[in-house]
Amino acid sequence: MPVPGRGTARGYETHPFDREEHDVGLDDKVKNEATEAKGKVKESAGSATGNESLESEGKADQGEAKAKEAGRHVKEAGKNVKDTFKS
Repeated sequence: MPVPGRGTARGYETHPFDREEHDVGLDDKVKNEATEAKGKVKESAGSATGNESLESEGKADQGEAKAKEAGRHVKEAGKNVKDTFKS
């Protein structure tokens, strides 16, 4: 959200989190956290019931979520570097 009375010709300063690309990153983060939580539940349920297939599926879901989150961090770091050289 713009802050009145600062910075630009319109009299508003925008914050970096106002950009749409950060919203997309936030969506990805929430999805990754949900996938990881789902994986933990599957792993626990599989462990409690002795269902090795469900347990391993849960571990796989957690690994997938962690890998996607790491990729999101790399992508975000790349955008930060790009933005640094723009100014």
